[in-house]
Amino acid sequence: MAGVASWTGTTGGSGYAQTANTARYLIVLKPLEQRELSATDIIRRLKPHVGAVAGVDLRLKPTQDITTGGRTARGSFQYTLRGADVDELDGWSRKMLAKMRTLPQLTDVASDLQSSVPQLTIHIDRTVAAHFGISPQTIDDTLNDAYGQRQITQYSTQVGTYPLILEVTPDLQGKLASLDRLYVQSPLTGSVVPLSVMTRVDSTKVGPLSVIHQGSFPAVTLSFNLPPGVALGEAVTAIQQAAAAIGMPDGVRGAFEGNAKAFQSSLSNMPWLVLGALVLVYIVLGILYESFIHPLTILSTLPSAGVGALAILWIMHMGLTVIGIVGIILLIGIVKKNGIMLVDFAVAAMRERGLSAVEAAREACLLRFRPILMTTAAAMLVALPLAFGHGVGSELRQPLGYAMLGGLVLSQLLTLYTTPVIFICMERLRSGLARGSQGHGVVVGSG
Repeated sequence: MAGVASWTGTTGGSGYAQTANTARYLIVLKPLEQRELSATDIIRRLKPHVGAVAGVDLRLKPTQDITTGGRTARGSFQYTLRGADVDELDGWSRKMLAKMRTLPQLTDVASDLQSSVPQLTIHIDRTVAAHFGISPQTIDDTLNDAYGQRQITQYSTQVGTYPLILEVTPDLQGKLASLDRLYVQSPLTGSVVPLSVMTRVDSTKVGPLSVIHQGSFPAVTLSFNLPPGVALGEAVTAIQQAAAAIGMPDGVRGAFEGNAKAFQSSLSNMPWLVLGALVLVYIVLGILYESFIHPLTILSTLPSAGVGALAILWIMHMGLTVIGIVGIILLIGIVKKNGIMLVDFAVAAMRERGLSAVEAAREACLLRFRPILMTTAAAMLVALPLAFGHGVGSELRQPLGYAMLGGLVLSQLLTLYTTPVIFICMERLRSGLARGSQGHGVVVGSG
Protein backbone atom coordinates (compact mmCIF):
# COMPACT_ATOMS: atom_id res chain seq x y z
CA MET A 1 0.00 0.00 0.00
CA ALA A 2 1.23 3.50 -0.84
CA GLY A 3 2.58 5.26 2.22
CA VAL A 4 3.60 2.10 4.11
CA ALA A 5 7.32 1.51 4.49
CA SER A 6 7.37 -1.74 6.49
CA TRP A 7 5.51 -3.75 9.10
CA THR A 8 6.16 -6.33 11.76
CA GLY A 9 3.91 -8.45 13.98
CA THR A 10 3.78 -10.64 17.06
CA THR A 11 1.32 -13.47 17.61
CA GLY A 12 0.59 -15.19 20.89
CA GLY A 13 0.94 -14.33 24.54
CA SER A 14 4.37 -12.73 24.28
CA GLY A 15 5.81 -9.44 23.17
CA TYR A 16 3.12 -6.91 22.25
CA ALA A 17 0.37 -9.56 22.23
CA GLN A 18 -1.51 -9.95 25.50
CA THR A 19 -3.03 -13.42 25.14
CA ALA A 20 -2.55 -16.49 22.99
CA ASN A 21 -5.39 -15.57 20.62
CA THR A 22 -4.22 -12.03 19.88
CA ALA A 23 -1.70 -10.59 17.48
CA ARG A 24 -0.24 -7.09 17.21
CA TYR A 25 1.21 -5.45 14.13
CA LEU A 26 3.36 -2.34 13.95
CA ILE A 27 3.02 -0.54 10.62
CA VAL A 28 5.81 1.90 9.81
CA LEU A 29 4.83 4.69 7.44
CA LYS A 30 7.04 6.50 5.01
CA PRO A 31 8.22 10.03 5.87
CA LEU A 32 5.46 12.60 5.57
CA GLU A 33 7.00 14.27 2.54
CA GLN A 34 6.93 10.93 0.68
CA ARG A 35 3.23 10.22 1.18
CA GLU A 36 0.03 12.14 0.52
CA LEU A 37 -2.07 10.81 3.41
CA SER A 38 -1.71 11.21 7.15
CA ALA A 39 -1.70 8.26 9.53
CA THR A 40 -5.39 8.86 10.32
CA ASP A 41 -6.30 8.91 6.61
CA ILE A 42 -4.45 5.65 6.01
CA ILE A 43 -6.36 4.05 8.88
CA ARG A 44 -9.66 5.16 7.31
CA ARG A 45 -8.65 3.56 4.00
CA LEU A 46 -7.64 0.29 5.68
CA LYS A 47 -10.75 -0.12 7.84
CA PRO A 48 -13.15 -1.31 5.10
CA HIS A 49 -10.64 -3.94 3.95
CA VAL A 50 -9.64 -5.36 7.33
CA GLY A 51 -13.26 -5.29 8.56
CA ALA A 52 -14.23 -7.77 5.84
CA VAL A 53 -11.96 -10.53 7.23
CA ALA A 54 -14.22 -13.14 8.86
CA GLY A 55 -13.42 -14.23 12.39
CA VAL A 56 -10.94 -11.42 13.03
CA ASP A 57 -11.58 -8.23 14.99
CA LEU A 58 -8.87 -5.80 13.94
CA ARG A 59 -8.42 -2.38 15.56
CA LEU A 60 -6.15 0.32 14.19
CA LYS A 61 -4.80 3.36 16.01
CA PRO A 62 -2.09 5.91 15.22
CA THR A 63 0.98 6.16 17.39
CA GLN A 64 0.85 9.36 19.43
CA ASP A 65 3.72 11.80 19.73
CA ILE A 66 3.18 12.21 23.49
CA THR A 67 1.82 9.43 25.68
CA THR A 68 1.47 9.35 29.44
CA GLY A 69 1.06 5.70 30.30
CA GLY A 70 -1.88 3.36 30.25
CA ARG A 71 -1.79 -0.36 29.53
CA THR A 72 -1.59 -1.74 26.02
CA ALA A 73 -5.06 -1.38 24.52
CA ARG A 74 -6.87 -1.49 21.19
CA GLY A 75 -7.55 2.24 21.16
CA SER A 76 -5.69 5.46 21.81
CA PHE A 77 -7.64 6.20 25.00
CA GLN A 78 -8.71 3.97 27.88
CA TYR A 79 -11.50 3.87 30.44
CA THR A 80 -10.88 1.24 33.12
CA LEU A 81 -13.46 -0.43 35.36
CA ARG A 82 -12.34 -2.07 38.61
CA GLY A 83 -14.20 -4.27 41.07
CA ALA A 84 -13.66 -7.03 43.61
CA ASP A 85 -16.29 -9.37 42.11
CA VAL A 86 -15.24 -10.69 38.69
CA ASP A 87 -18.78 -11.70 37.69
CA GLU A 88 -20.21 -8.30 38.65
CA LEU A 89 -17.37 -6.57 36.84
CA ASP A 90 -17.99 -8.68 33.75
CA GLY A 91 -21.70 -7.82 33.68
CA TRP A 92 -21.30 -4.07 34.13
CA SER A 93 -18.38 -3.89 31.70
CA ARG A 94 -20.65 -5.41 29.05
CA LYS A 95 -23.34 -2.82 29.78
CA MET A 96 -20.82 0.02 29.69
CA LEU A 97 -19.32 -1.31 26.47
CA ALA A 98 -22.73 -1.43 24.81
CA LYS A 99 -23.53 2.09 26.03
CA MET A 100 -20.22 3.50 24.80
CA ARG A 101 -20.75 2.00 21.36
CA THR A 102 -23.90 4.09 21.00
CA LEU A 103 -22.10 7.38 21.69
CA PRO A 104 -21.40 9.44 18.55
CA GLN A 105 -18.35 10.99 20.26
CA LEU A 106 -16.52 7.62 20.23
CA THR A 107 -15.38 5.14 17.64
CA ASP A 108 -13.61 1.77 17.64
CA VAL A 109 -14.84 0.97 21.16
CA ALA A 110 -13.44 -2.36 22.38
CA SER A 111 -12.84 -4.31 25.59
CA ASP A 112 -9.80 -6.29 26.68
CA LEU A 113 -11.99 -8.80 28.57
CA GLN A 114 -12.73 -11.97 26.60
CA SER A 115 -15.24 -13.62 28.89
CA SER A 116 -16.93 -16.10 26.52
CA VAL A 117 -13.94 -18.31 25.86
CA PRO A 118 -14.54 -22.09 26.04
CA GLN A 119 -12.89 -23.60 29.11
CA LEU A 120 -11.62 -27.10 29.71
CA THR A 121 -11.59 -28.18 33.36
CA ILE A 122 -9.86 -31.37 34.48
CA HIS A 123 -11.08 -32.70 37.82
CA ILE A 124 -8.81 -35.17 39.62
CA ASP A 125 -10.49 -38.15 41.26
CA ARG A 126 -8.33 -38.19 44.36
CA THR A 127 -9.79 -41.49 45.63
CA VAL A 128 -8.80 -43.39 42.51
CA ALA A 129 -5.42 -41.62 42.35
CA ALA A 130 -4.73 -42.49 45.99
CA HIS A 131 -5.60 -46.14 45.28
CA PHE A 132 -2.67 -46.25 42.84
CA GLY A 133 -0.46 -44.13 45.10
CA ILE A 134 -0.34 -41.26 42.61
CA SER A 135 -0.38 -37.70 44.02
CA PRO A 136 -2.21 -34.73 42.38
CA GLN A 137 1.18 -33.06 41.90
CA THR A 138 2.32 -35.97 39.75
CA ILE A 139 -0.79 -35.59 37.60
CA ASP A 140 -0.16 -31.84 37.30
CA ASP A 141 3.44 -32.46 36.23
CA THR A 142 2.30 -34.96 33.61
CA LEU A 143 -0.20 -32.50 32.13
CA ASN A 144 2.43 -29.76 32.14
CA ASP A 145 4.89 -32.01 30.32
CA ALA A 146 2.26 -32.89 27.72
CA TYR A 147 0.66 -29.52 27.01
CA GLY A 148 2.78 -26.85 28.72
CA GLN A 149 5.47 -26.59 26.03
CA ARG A 150 8.15 -26.86 28.67
CA GLN A 151 11.72 -26.32 27.60
CA ILE A 152 13.81 -29.09 29.12
CA THR A 153 17.19 -28.27 27.59
CA GLN A 154 18.80 -26.77 24.54
CA TYR A 155 20.87 -28.25 21.76
CA SER A 156 23.91 -26.32 20.56
CA THR A 157 25.73 -26.67 17.25
CA GLN A 158 28.45 -24.73 15.52
CA VAL A 159 25.92 -22.46 13.81
CA GLY A 160 23.26 -21.98 16.46
CA THR A 161 21.39 -23.04 19.59
CA TYR A 162 18.04 -24.82 19.49
CA PRO A 163 15.62 -25.22 22.43
CA LEU A 164 14.17 -28.68 23.09
CA ILE A 165 10.46 -28.55 23.99
CA LEU A 166 8.74 -31.44 25.77
CA GLU A 167 5.14 -31.94 24.57
CA VAL A 168 2.80 -34.41 22.91
CA THR A 169 2.70 -34.50 19.14
CA PRO A 170 0.71 -31.71 17.47
CA ASP A 171 -2.00 -34.07 16.22
CA LEU A 172 -2.89 -34.96 19.84
CA GLN A 173 -2.78 -31.48 21.39
CA GLY A 174 -6.33 -30.53 20.36
CA LYS A 175 -8.05 -33.82 21.18
CA LEU A 176 -9.59 -34.84 24.51
CA ALA A 177 -8.94 -38.46 23.58
CA SER A 178 -5.23 -37.77 24.03
CA LEU A 179 -5.74 -38.20 27.80
CA ASP A 180 -6.20 -41.95 27.09
CA ARG A 181 -2.72 -41.94 25.55
CA LEU A 182 -1.05 -40.40 28.63
CA TYR A 183 0.11 -42.75 31.39
CA VAL A 184 1.39 -42.27 34.92
CA GLN A 185 3.46 -44.95 36.64
CA SER A 186 2.06 -46.18 39.97
CA PRO A 187 4.70 -46.25 42.72
CA LEU A 188 2.77 -49.06 44.46
CA THR A 189 2.37 -51.59 41.65
CA GLY A 190 4.94 -50.32 39.16
CA SER A 191 2.39 -50.48 36.36
CA VAL A 192 1.30 -47.52 34.24
CA VAL A 193 -2.18 -46.06 34.71
CA PRO A 194 -4.05 -44.12 31.97
CA LEU A 195 -4.61 -40.51 32.95
CA SER A 196 -8.27 -40.74 31.94
CA VAL A 197 -8.90 -43.28 34.75
CA MET A 198 -8.00 -40.71 37.44
CA THR A 199 -9.48 -37.55 35.85
CA ARG A 200 -12.82 -36.22 34.68
CA VAL A 201 -13.04 -33.62 31.91
CA ASP A 202 -15.66 -30.83 31.79
CA SER A 203 -15.77 -28.78 28.57
CA THR A 204 -19.25 -27.28 28.91
CA LYS A 205 -18.34 -24.01 30.61
CA VAL A 206 -17.11 -20.69 29.29
CA GLY A 207 -15.17 -17.98 31.11
CA PRO A 208 -12.58 -15.23 30.77
CA LEU A 209 -9.43 -15.98 28.83
CA SER A 210 -7.44 -13.95 31.34
CA VAL A 211 -8.25 -11.66 34.27
CA ILE A 212 -6.17 -8.48 34.30
CA HIS A 213 -5.57 -6.76 37.63
CA GLN A 214 -4.89 -3.14 38.43
CA GLY A 215 -4.15 -2.01 41.96
CA SER A 216 -4.79 -5.56 43.29
CA PHE A 217 -8.36 -5.56 41.87
CA PRO A 218 -9.66 -7.24 38.70
CA ALA A 219 -9.94 -4.64 35.95
CA VAL A 220 -11.48 -4.31 32.50
CA THR A 221 -10.20 -1.67 30.10
CA LEU A 222 -12.57 -0.21 27.52
CA SER A 223 -10.53 1.47 24.81
CA PHE A 224 -11.75 3.94 22.20
CA ASN A 225 -10.66 6.36 19.50
CA LEU A 226 -12.06 9.73 18.49
CA PRO A 227 -13.94 10.34 15.22
CA PRO A 228 -12.92 13.34 13.11
CA GLY A 229 -13.93 16.68 14.59
CA VAL A 230 -14.49 15.41 18.15
CA ALA A 231 -12.30 16.68 20.99
CA LEU A 232 -11.16 14.49 23.86
CA GLY A 233 -13.04 16.68 26.33
CA GLU A 234 -16.34 15.89 24.59
CA ALA A 235 -15.60 12.17 24.73
CA VAL A 236 -14.69 12.32 28.42
CA THR A 237 -17.91 14.15 29.25
CA ALA A 238 -19.99 11.71 27.19
CA ILE A 239 -18.45 8.67 28.94
CA GLN A 240 -19.04 10.17 32.39
CA GLN A 241 -22.69 10.82 31.51
CA ALA A 242 -23.05 7.28 30.13
CA ALA A 243 -21.66 5.76 33.36
CA ALA A 244 -24.17 7.79 35.37
CA ALA A 245 -27.03 6.85 33.02
CA ILE A 246 -26.62 3.07 33.40
CA GLY A 247 -26.49 3.38 37.20
CA MET A 248 -23.16 1.70 37.83
CA PRO A 249 -22.99 0.38 41.44
CA ASP A 250 -20.44 1.43 44.03
CA GLY A 251 -18.72 -1.95 43.75
CA VAL A 252 -17.55 -1.09 40.24
CA ARG A 253 -15.43 2.03 39.85
CA GLY A 254 -14.59 3.59 36.51
CA ALA A 255 -11.64 5.88 35.80
CA PHE A 256 -9.75 7.14 32.79
CA GLU A 257 -6.21 5.93 32.22
CA GLY A 258 -3.27 7.02 30.08
CA ASN A 259 -3.71 10.13 27.94
CA ALA A 260 -7.37 10.57 28.91
CA LYS A 261 -6.38 10.60 32.60
CA ALA A 262 -3.64 13.14 31.92
CA PHE A 263 -6.16 15.31 30.06
CA GLN A 264 -8.53 15.20 33.03
CA SER A 265 -5.73 16.06 35.43
CA SER A 266 -4.51 18.96 33.31
CA LEU A 267 -8.00 20.42 33.01
CA SER A 268 -8.65 20.16 36.73
CA ASN A 269 -5.42 22.03 37.52
CA MET A 270 -5.56 24.51 34.66
CA PRO A 271 -8.00 27.03 36.25
CA TRP A 272 -5.75 27.27 39.32
CA LEU A 273 -2.70 27.70 37.10
CA VAL A 274 -4.30 30.55 35.16
CA LEU A 275 -5.59 32.15 38.36
CA GLY A 276 -2.15 31.92 39.94
CA ALA A 277 -0.58 33.57 36.90
CA LEU A 278 -3.12 36.42 37.01
CA VAL A 279 -2.58 36.97 40.75
CA LEU A 280 1.19 37.06 40.25
CA VAL A 281 0.87 39.56 37.39
CA TYR A 282 -1.47 41.73 39.50
CA ILE A 283 0.97 41.79 42.42
CA VAL A 284 3.94 42.71 40.22
CA LEU A 285 2.00 45.48 38.44
CA GLY A 286 0.64 46.77 41.72
CA ILE A 287 4.15 47.10 43.10
CA LEU A 288 5.34 48.73 39.87
CA TYR A 289 2.62 51.43 39.75
CA GLU A 290 1.99 51.64 43.51
CA SER A 291 -1.73 51.22 42.85
CA PHE A 292 -4.46 48.69 43.45
CA ILE A 293 -6.58 49.91 40.50
CA HIS A 294 -4.31 50.41 37.49
CA PRO A 295 -3.22 46.74 37.35
CA LEU A 296 -6.88 45.94 36.65
CA THR A 297 -6.69 48.27 33.65
CA ILE A 298 -3.80 46.24 32.24
CA LEU A 299 -5.46 42.90 33.01
CA SER A 300 -8.60 44.06 31.19
CA THR A 301 -6.77 43.31 27.93
CA LEU A 302 -6.71 39.56 28.66
CA PRO A 303 -10.38 38.53 28.23
CA SER A 304 -10.45 39.61 24.58
CA ALA A 305 -7.26 37.62 23.94
CA GLY A 306 -8.77 34.49 25.50
CA VAL A 307 -11.98 34.88 23.48
CA GLY A 308 -9.98 35.36 20.28
CA ALA A 309 -7.88 32.25 20.91
CA LEU A 310 -10.91 30.08 21.67
CA ALA A 311 -12.81 31.47 18.68
CA ILE A 312 -10.11 30.68 16.13
CA LEU A 313 -9.58 27.19 17.58
CA TRP A 314 -13.31 26.58 17.18
CA ILE A 315 -13.33 27.97 13.63
CA MET A 316 -10.40 25.75 12.63
CA HIS A 317 -12.10 22.70 14.24
CA MET A 318 -9.29 22.22 16.76
CA GLY A 319 -9.94 21.08 20.30
CA LEU A 320 -8.68 22.86 23.37
CA THR A 321 -5.65 20.61 23.78
CA VAL A 322 -2.79 21.06 26.21
CA ILE A 323 -0.85 22.87 23.48
CA GLY A 324 -3.77 25.24 22.92
CA ILE A 325 -3.92 25.97 26.65
CA VAL A 326 -0.19 26.71 26.59
CA GLY A 327 -0.89 29.24 23.82
CA ILE A 328 -3.54 30.95 25.95
CA ILE A 329 -1.14 31.17 28.90
CA LEU A 330 1.50 32.57 26.56
CA LEU A 331 -0.96 35.29 25.54
CA ILE A 332 -1.11 36.53 29.14
CA GLY A 333 2.47 37.68 28.84
CA ILE A 334 2.20 39.02 25.29
CA VAL A 335 -1.13 40.85 25.31
CA LYS A 336 -0.78 42.75 28.58
CA LYS A 337 2.14 44.71 27.10
CA ASN A 338 -0.48 46.84 25.24
CA GLY A 339 -1.96 47.96 28.52
CA ILE A 340 1.47 48.39 30.12
CA MET A 341 2.63 50.73 27.34
CA LEU A 342 -0.46 52.92 27.66
CA VAL A 343 -0.80 52.91 31.43
CA ASP A 344 2.91 53.42 32.09
CA PHE A 345 3.03 56.51 29.86
CA ALA A 346 -0.26 57.95 31.17
CA VAL A 347 0.65 57.48 34.85
CA ALA A 348 4.04 59.11 34.30
CA ALA A 349 2.43 62.06 32.48
CA MET A 350 -0.07 62.60 35.31
CA ARG A 351 2.60 62.45 38.02
CA GLU A 352 5.33 64.46 36.31
CA ARG A 353 3.38 67.04 34.28
CA GLY A 354 0.09 67.19 36.14
CA LEU A 355 -2.09 66.19 33.15
CA SER A 356 -5.65 65.05 33.66
CA ALA A 357 -6.63 61.43 33.08
CA VAL A 358 -8.25 62.23 29.71
CA GLU A 359 -5.27 64.24 28.48
CA ALA A 360 -2.76 61.64 29.67
CA ALA A 361 -4.71 58.79 28.05
CA ARG A 362 -5.02 60.70 24.73
CA GLU A 363 -1.31 61.51 24.62
CA ALA A 364 -0.45 57.89 25.51
CA CYS A 365 -2.58 56.63 22.61
CA LEU A 366 -0.90 58.98 20.15
CA LEU A 367 2.69 58.29 21.17
CA ARG A 368 2.39 54.56 21.95
CA PHE A 369 0.32 53.56 18.94
CA ARG A 370 3.29 52.65 16.71
CA PRO A 371 5.23 50.64 19.38
CA ILE A 372 2.07 48.69 20.19
CA LEU A 373 1.51 47.79 16.53
CA MET A 374 5.16 46.89 16.03
CA THR A 375 5.35 44.51 19.00
CA THR A 376 2.03 42.90 18.08
CA ALA A 377 3.11 42.45 14.46
CA ALA A 378 6.39 40.87 15.60
CA ALA A 379 4.53 38.38 17.82
CA MET A 380 2.10 37.54 14.99
CA LEU A 381 4.98 36.91 12.56
CA VAL A 382 6.40 34.43 15.06
CA ALA A 383 3.03 32.65 15.27
CA LEU A 384 2.51 32.38 11.49
CA PRO A 385 4.99 29.50 10.91
CA LEU A 386 3.50 27.63 13.85
CA ALA A 387 -0.04 27.96 12.51
CA PHE A 388 0.49 27.39 8.79
CA GLY A 389 3.63 25.27 8.75
CA HIS A 390 3.53 21.69 7.47
CA GLY A 391 5.70 18.68 8.06
CA VAL A 392 6.39 16.19 10.81
CA GLY A 393 4.83 17.32 14.08
CA SER A 394 2.86 20.20 12.55
CA GLU A 395 -0.36 18.91 14.13
CA LEU A 396 1.21 19.46 17.54
CA ARG A 397 2.32 23.03 16.83
CA GLN A 398 -0.71 24.37 14.97
CA PRO A 399 -3.03 24.91 18.00
CA LEU A 400 -0.31 27.03 19.62
CA GLY A 401 0.09 29.20 16.52
CA TYR A 402 -3.64 29.64 15.93
CA ALA A 403 -4.28 30.50 19.58
CA MET A 404 -1.59 33.19 19.47
CA LEU A 405 -2.91 34.65 16.19
CA GLY A 406 -6.55 34.74 17.29
CA GLY A 407 -5.76 36.23 20.67
CA LEU A 408 -3.41 38.88 19.29
CA VAL A 409 -5.75 40.00 16.49
CA LEU A 410 -8.88 40.37 18.62
CA SER A 411 -7.10 41.93 21.58
CA GLN A 412 -5.33 44.41 19.31
CA LEU A 413 -8.59 45.49 17.70
CA LEU A 414 -10.38 45.96 21.02
CA THR A 415 -7.79 47.09 23.53
CA LEU A 416 -6.72 50.11 21.49
CA TYR A 417 -10.20 51.49 22.17
CA THR A 418 -11.15 49.93 25.49
CA THR A 419 -7.91 50.34 27.47
CA PRO A 420 -7.93 54.19 27.45
CA VAL A 421 -11.60 54.21 28.44
CA ILE A 422 -11.00 51.76 31.29
CA PHE A 423 -7.97 53.77 32.41
CA ILE A 424 -10.02 56.99 32.62
CA CYS A 425 -12.83 55.22 34.52
CA MET A 426 -10.37 53.61 36.93
CA GLU A 427 -8.60 56.93 37.51
CA ARG A 428 -11.91 58.66 38.26
CA LEU A 429 -12.77 55.82 40.64
CA ARG A 430 -9.41 56.18 42.36
CA SER A 431 -9.87 59.94 42.68
CA GLY A 432 -13.37 59.51 44.08
CA LEU A 433 -12.17 57.00 46.64
CA ALA A 434 -9.30 59.28 47.62
CA ARG A 435 -11.64 62.29 48.15
CA GLY A 436 -14.00 60.15 50.16
CA SER A 437 -11.16 58.91 52.34
CA GLN A 438 -9.92 62.46 52.94
CA GLY A 439 -13.42 63.71 53.84
CA HIS A 440 -13.87 60.86 56.27
CA GLY A 441 -10.53 61.71 57.86
CA VAL A 442 -11.56 65.37 58.41
CA VAL A 443 -14.75 64.36 60.20
CA VAL A 444 -12.92 62.02 62.52
CA GLY A 445 -10.27 64.66 63.30
CA SER A 446 -12.83 67.37 64.14
CA GLY A 447 -14.63 65.08 66.50
